[in-house]
Amino acid sequence: MSPLKTPAAVPAPARERDIRLDFFRGVAMIVILVAHITDNPWTLWIPGRFGFSDSTEIFVFCSGMASAIAYGAIFARAGWAMGTARVLLRIWQVYWVHIGIFMTLMLLTLLANYSHLFPRDEVGALNLYPFLRNTGPNLVGLMTLTYVPNFFDILPMYIVLLALVPPMVALARVEPRLALLVSLGLWAVGTSGGLAIPAEWWFPATPGRSWFFNPFAWQLVFFTGFGLRAGWLPVPPVHRGLVWLALGIVALALPFAWHVTIGASPALRAWRHDWVALYDKTGMGVLRYVHFLALAYLAWVACGPGGQRLKRLAATFRGPVGAVVDIGRQSLAVFAASMVLARVLGAFLELFGRGPLVTAILNLAGIALIWAVARIAGWFKSQPWKAERGHSRAAEADGRGPAGIGPGPRQEV
Repeated sequence: MSPLKTPAAVPAPARERDIRLDFFRGVAMIVILVAHITDNPWTLWIPGRFGFSDSTEIFVFCSGMASAIAYGAIFARAGWAMGTARVLLRIWQVYWVHIGIFMTLMLLTLLANYSHLFPRDEVGALNLYPFLRNTGPNLVGLMTLTYVPNFFDILPMYIVLLALVPPMVALARVEPRLALLVSLGLWAVGTSGGLAIPAEWWFPATPGRSWFFNPFAWQLVFFTGFGLRAGWLPVPPVHRGLVWLALGIVALALPFAWHVTIGASPALRAWRHDWVALYDKTGMGVLRYVHFLALAYLAWVACGPGGQRLKRLAATFRGPVGAVVDIGRQSLAVFAASMVLARVLGAFLELFGRGPLVTAILNLAGIALIWAVARIAGWFKSQPWKAERGHSRAAEADGRGPAGIGPGPRQEV
């Protein structure tokens, strides 16, 4: 029987959120912010500089797990059609966030150029002049996702990943291994350059450029997370041999990815040139996937059973760990804010220089701001006005009126 046929097959949303999922999504959001600040010296120290995989894999893998939690029980409880409807609603939300990010950054880069305060051409830095010079066709491209500049490429990929959920769930109802086999097949085609989606369909000069992230290759990471949470894949055991194997993979990857060792070794540079397909980011090269699985396994073991070690760490360092968890809980809102903030902070970094103090202030300010966005988004999602309305009705029933000082009329809001 497929693990998605019955409500018991996919874990229902837990009353207590999984701190591991929120924490590592928060880590990914922070790294994504730092990585997208133009010419940011701190990018020399992000995890992607020391191995083949980076924060994008964390984001996609955790999104797959979160999707299994959010939608898996709906597919099981309400049926495939209702589960598909729920996924389509999320796609609709992500699509408009993508459009909103583009339009906001278009406005901000134009304002920066018109202000003449910043030394860099911010519109040109994002390669937005082709859009401005031929707005009509490229607006069609923007709205149909056939115009996707490199900076704006993660959410379109995520939209396709979500769109693949209903057919994969349908396959899993027949046989979970069939869904996994299809996922491997899509990856094999995608990583070899097939199923590429045009990124500049309306640009006559560059008709061959495709989306930077091939979603049909990256879905392997997404459905690995989805499959682990949905029960399509067995959870690996905690075993000393597997820990040493994962540590060995991470250690062996280091000299092939770290800029210091690459810069010092012509042989490593030649290897990277000749075997780029193995770690290619567009097509999710196999070494990126293996490296990420090793890191994910080590992180899972380090967190302890049920995330108990991470929970103790959160209790000891409540402020910083709690802030990361907050950021991870509101990943879509934080991602949208970070894409805008990264360009703004990059412009100020260009203006004030990249000294250690300025760099630290701007990066820490950016992290503080996305944490504030997470807190605000969480407040709005909690719908506190419903609680206030409930208090007001209780006061009216008690004869004290809306202000609690006397009888008052019952009013509709």
